[in-house]
Amino acid sequence: LEAAVVQPIILPVEERFSAPPDRYVLSVLGEVPSGEPPDPKKCSPQEYLEFYVFPVLLPGLAALLQEAEKEKCFEGKRTKFIPSDFLTEWLYNNNPKRKDESFTELFSIPFVKDWLKDHPRPPTPLSLLLSEQEASILIQSFWRGYRVRCDSEIQELRQWQKKLREERHITEVVKKFWTKQEAK
Repeated sequence: LEAAVVQPIILPVEERFSAPPDRYVLSVLGEVPSGEPPDPKKCSPQEYLEFYVFPVLLPGLAALLQEAEKEKCFEGKRTKFIPSDFLTEWLYNNNPKRKDESFTELFSIPFVKDWLKDHPRPPTPLSLLLSEQEASILIQSFWRGYRVRCDSEIQELRQWQKKLREERHITEVVKKFWTKQEAK
């Protein structure tokens, strides 16, 4: 059993982080390596990545990081920015096969539409949609309203309105009104 268990290879720290100089070095963003492109169905995974994936994906990741910085994603824990959505939209619109076509928003992309039909998204929480200023205005207005409703005179007025509504059967009057309106 001991022989069957694979023992981890422990390398000294210098060997772990000292890769050959030409390895792990990313080429210039969007630049295809020099030479004849290999056959995508017969080449090695490394060649496929270097010739077909990285020249498209790396500029997309760079644009993603710029957009994330613009959306202030690195400043707080929560944000409305969804990186996978941005990257999907960017890759779709920068596909070399779609050079002459106009920009397409994420939710207008055909395969995204199909996916969302079967897997609808939950609504985005209001806390992510509001700016700090809008949120503070909502909180302040709620607090002011609460403080006003706590006032004894306002409490008395609300009790009087409630009693009046009950005495005059306002809910029934409103129902009758709307049935008449719908009948017209």
